[in-house]
Amino acid sequence: MKLLTLNTHSLEEPGYVEKTEKFIEMLSKEQPDIVALQEVNQSQNEAELPDAMLDGYIRCGGFELPVRQDNHAGYVVKELKKRGIYYDWTWISAKTGYGKYDEGMALLSKKPIARVQQFLTSKTDDYENWKTRRILGIQPEGSHDWFFTVHMGWWNDEEEPFADQWKCIQERLKNPEYREGNIWLMGDFNSQDDVRGEGYDLVLKSGWKDTYLLAEEKDDGITVAEEIDGWREADGRSKAAKNEKRLDYIFCNTQADVRTSNVICNGKNAPVVSDHYGVVVTV
Repeated sequence: MKLLTLNTHSLEEPGYVEKTEKFIEMLSKEQPDIVALQEVNQSQNEAELPDAMLDGYIRCGGFELPVRQDNHAGYVVKELKKRGIYYDWTWISAKTGYGKYDEGMALLSKKPIARVQQFLTSKTDDYENWKTRRILGIQPEGSHDWFFTVHMGWWNDEEEPFADQWKCIQERLKNPEYREGNIWLMGDFNSQDDVRGEGYDLVLKSGWKDTYLLAEEKDDGITVAEEIDGWREADGRSKAAKNEKRLDYIFCNTQADVRTSNVICNGKNAPVVSDHYGVVVTV
């Protein structure tokens, strides 16, 4: 099984069209079984697309906003189909991004999607508040495993601290429906692995396993190489704003047999397509 996660930055990324084509080329080559994407945007003023027109789209219960013409995930799936590569997919938005996008997250699955779940992880549920956070998960057909795409807040955020959001996720995942198989949390955790006593340590202390640490073969793991939104010196959130860091992870709730963990779309292993690099693991 091959899993891939990427914070896409999507429509806000400079050179979006060219970079998205390179991203699609990478997916065509790698063909992960599960793709977890964050910051998956669509313009709020674009035309609506009926669900029936969206090949492979599985709407998540409780999510009612329409998919629009320039939805990033929808475009990627459509272009992959032109190459004879088919994915089921689901998408939700959690908030307004940059004052003009429906910003959310998406999951793509090579197997048909049997079940979809999403829930609020932040205290705020204000669509106009950029700190609103949700989590989206799927269970593929024929599998007991659940795969979630995650985009966490920051450890020192006074209004929406990482620890509170993590507690919410932990409590929700205790539900019996998630106990039959493994649970995979994939995404941008906005937490450095080399800073002690914060988000990364909290995740490991909670019993989750970092697939990077489990991997038999791995690279340096770096997923952010420069200043990005939320990690700028002016934000006051990080003294390591300009340092290389690992912020993107794939965690599992069991001691999985992980063969490889590699950074992708970093200019060495496929072209850069976002302000984050991706992570791909084989299990």
